[in-house]
Amino acid sequence: MQQRFIVEKGVRYVLFVSAMISIIIVFMIGLFILKEALPAFRAVPFEDIFLKNVWRPGQEQYGIVAMLAGSILVTIGAIVLGLPLALGSAIFLAEVAPRSVVSVFRPMVQLLGGIPSVVYGLFGMVVLVPLVRRIPVPGNTGFGLLAASIVLAVMILPTITSIAEDAIRAVPQAYRNGSLALG
Repeated sequence: MQQRFIVEKGVRYVLFVSAMISIIIVFMIGLFILKEALPAFRAVPFEDIFLKNVWRPGQEQYGIVAMLAGSILVTIGAIVLGLPLALGSAIFLAEVAPRSVVSVFRPMVQLLGGIPSVVYGLFGMVVLVPLVRRIPVPGNTGFGLLAASIVLAVMILPTITSIAEDAIRAVPQAYRNGSLALG
């Protein structure tokens, strides 16, 4: 019993040291990035970077507001498009679909999760952008929020579907019966 306690204490110590080393490494990476970025912040004022929306490095204009806003809008668009599909798929797999359909559909969803993001981007550029370009809107090049949101929505589908399906299946039968009884 005493030997087991010593081994446990040793393992706990090794895990603690490993965790501390990992934290220190992440902290050091952050310090390195900050140290390397400081000259850029000295050359270009903070306000010019974070409060202006024009990005033209050749003309020494470094505003990132437009890029941040675009990222936020694409993310919101992807959630609006992808979340209902993913939750619907999860409910279908967990509650409605027969086992034969689940045994085919679940691996397909998991396979989507294994596709590299570069492949999704290529699909978006080659297939989706020309389709979006056909929408008759002035100035539409196809490269915009809609195409990016659709690609990102397809990318998040497998993750949300799998997590939601597992969560639905984890609900005990007594809770299901209770919710049905309540209407």
